[in-house]
Amino acid sequence: MTPPKVAVLGSGMAGLGATYRLHASGIKPVLYDRNAYYGGNTASFRSDSGFLFDVGPHITYSKDPRIQDLLADSVDQRYTTLQITLNNYWHGHWPLHPVQVHMHGLPQDMIVKVITDFVNERQAPERQVTNYADWLLASFGRTFAENFPMQYTRKFHLTTADNMSTDWLGPRVYRPSLEEVLQGALSPSYAHTHYVTHFRYPTEGGFASYLRKFVEKGELKLDHEAISIDPLAKEITFSNGRVARYDTLISSVPLPDLIRMIRRTPPDVADAASRLACSKCVLVNIGVNREDISKAHMTYFYDEDICFTRLSFPHMLSPNNVPPGAGSIQAEVYFSDKYRPLEGTPESWIEPVIRDLRRCGLLREEDTILFKDAMLVRYANVIFDLERAAALKTVHNYLDELEIAYCGRYGEWGYHWTDESFKSGEQAAERSLTAVIRA
Repeated sequence: MTPPKVAVLGSGMAGLGATYRLHASGIKPVLYDRNAYYGGNTASFRSDSGFLFDVGPHITYSKDPRIQDLLADSVDQRYTTLQITLNNYWHGHWPLHPVQVHMHGLPQDMIVKVITDFVNERQAPERQVTNYADWLLASFGRTFAENFPMQYTRKFHLTTADNMSTDWLGPRVYRPSLEEVLQGALSPSYAHTHYVTHFRYPTEGGFASYLRKFVEKGELKLDHEAISIDPLAKEITFSNGRVARYDTLISSVPLPDLIRMIRRTPPDVADAASRLACSKCVLVNIGVNREDISKAHMTYFYDEDICFTRLSFPHMLSPNNVPPGAGSIQAEVYFSDKYRPLEGTPESWIEPVIRDLRRCGLLREEDTILFKDAMLVRYANVIFDLERAAALKTVHNYLDELEIAYCGRYGEWGYHWTDESFKSGEQAAERSLTAVIRA
């Protein structure tokens, strides 16, 4: 039999997961990417001055042995395993992460209020949980909820906790016992309770090094931005004027973009896609003439007068990410078309980030900044607002009818980590193969 023509839109982790699964069945798909590089949001870039930055903080901490082995093999076992250190910044204090079990060092009156509310909430009648705000109040009490996760929600998710579902939580927000809260308030070195304890990172080449051997299993076509999909003719038209036919289509393209491409889309589906909310992120990358910038690999910022939401420090992942003796900082500043439109240009956020890095003490006045730039990530984190579930069901049902297999964070429209995105691509490939056999 002639192998089916399989088109994969997007060459990030999900698209490459699909490619890997198809290759195992003897099919070499064609991967189309709108960019001049592969990897999507898992790409890495090195500047002329020698600083390497990934598109956002990427590490692998999968507990799936198969995925661990696949990624290790893809870099010829050249990776480092590190014990993660995470902390937070709140009004000049630097508690470890998660704050709820690391309150030692915070103002005494704050600790007393948090613990009092925590105990009172557990003695009160069980609270009905209809949104994320309810869950936070039931889990932590009002003082902690309002001063920490609710503030962070406004900066990271760009909406309020009472406008969010709890579908995304999983292990991401730790719910402690009273004993854990007390221990963390009394002891400066209470046990690590974050869902990530150790992680792996490639020795050289940044996170994108994990992708290279998967790309080789398909036929990659860069600078191919899909602008129209005709599911009846099974044709994709690209902005460069080329047209490609397919027997089956797999897409990791963000759903609002994908739906706009599909010809003859019903108005209700187009409306549903327009209601799917996602953040966009300005990444500000800074290179500095010293390594001792931070004790943590990543820091979460709650103060709303600090422009960035999260910082990571790529030189702490691999010394090969920076020139000798240098350090690096990546700041994330979030926006959303639906809730907080982008203000200014990406480059206009470089100086505010540097200003706030100095305000919180991570940058010193005498530091020499060796590199600085900014880039815009059009799709960053899916926002699990209360409109998401119904809108997503409408969109996914439509794509299922068209037998367009969707995958990854932006195709599933979920909170996927890298290993989950890869497996999502594999599952999409399975569905496509089943559809081809059935046809």
